[in-house]
Amino acid sequence: MKRSRELIDNVQNFSDFLDTLKQLIRVPSVIGYEHSFFLYLKRELEELGISTSYYDGLLVAQGSEPNSGLLSAHIDRHGLVCTGPNEFQFAAFQTKNRNDLKGNSVSEQTYQQISSRFLNQQVQAYEPWSGSYLGIGKITDVYMCEEINNLMFKIEGLHHLMPGTPIAFVDKLDVSEDLIWAQLDNVLSAAFIIYLYQNGYKGTAFFTAQEEAGRSWRFILDWFAKNNISTSELLVLDTSPYNSRDEADLQDIVLRNRDANAKFKSPLLKLLKNFCHKNNIVFSCKDAYIQEKNKILKESNKPLLSLGSTELGRIIKESKNKIQGTTIQVPTTGYHTVEETASIKSVKSMLYILKSLYIKN
Repeated sequence: MKRSRELIDNVQNFSDFLDTLKQLIRVPSVIGYEHSFFLYLKRELEELGISTSYYDGLLVAQGSEPNSGLLSAHIDRHGLVCTGPNEFQFAAFQTKNRNDLKGNSVSEQTYQQISSRFLNQQVQAYEPWSGSYLGIGKITDVYMCEEINNLMFKIEGLHHLMPGTPIAFVDKLDVSEDLIWAQLDNVLSAAFIIYLYQNGYKGTAFFTAQEEAGRSWRFILDWFAKNNISTSELLVLDTSPYNSRDEADLQDIVLRNRDANAKFKSPLLKLLKNFCHKNNIVFSCKDAYIQEKNKILKESNKPLLSLGSTELGRIIKESKNKIQGTTIQVPTTGYHTVEETASIKSVKSMLYILKSLYIKN
């Protein structure tokens, strides 16, 4: 057990991983306006000799042994969009992005609660296709507009923008002895996959758009359908939010048995649990955590928490179990802000798990 922990703590090329993550964080990827980030990923992967195919809402990467693994990560991040003269809305919940949302996702249940965190945040506008910089501003007010059921923002310095212009939070990676922080959801998982390819992963990876608007499952499911492929071993990488570092630090990684849409029936789930037990990696299952929370809330006659609507759950449900898999997540705090934190211990645990399971020595 002690030996396993030492191997995890000394995971190879960790500084290189952080360098990759730093670069990815600097490239904006507001939900619905991810094109420039997709192109950045495509270039990085092709420089490693990885074949890529870019579809609407989906980038597929394939190494020399594409059937040796199936990994997935959404790459959209929360941000704003200009919707009129000096008018700015939360991009995930503007009208055109709302049709796939069912009210049971963590994002939908928490975005109003975190609105105050955006005050005084610097933001940058960018051209949605090239990613070119269009200006910088600062959020001076955030309020809920009941008529359109979305957050509205007042921003100094961006009055010149045209409707349809995305606006990203100005962000960079900060690193301390124990933590990293930035808007990690879900650029962190994209960095994990790049790291794997840099270190010899030869399988397939999917990078999806618009997960925060509940749409990403459509893009990946269409790819499986077009190629007449079914699987029980799709592994979706993500982050998992907690209210405090004390709560987040109770586990190194987070797994799931199910979400609000479907049960996860994959041999990967048992494999991951066994691997964690064997290697002294502490894990919890988010669905079990939520169910325990709901017991307490029910006794207090308070509203219950949703099990959450995930990309994988929608894929399983809509494919009628032709596509199955599981998730593995890094516990974080500061959900959907540039102060989202993850412990270095958790990040190294994730790297160790993925490298051990998907890279042949």
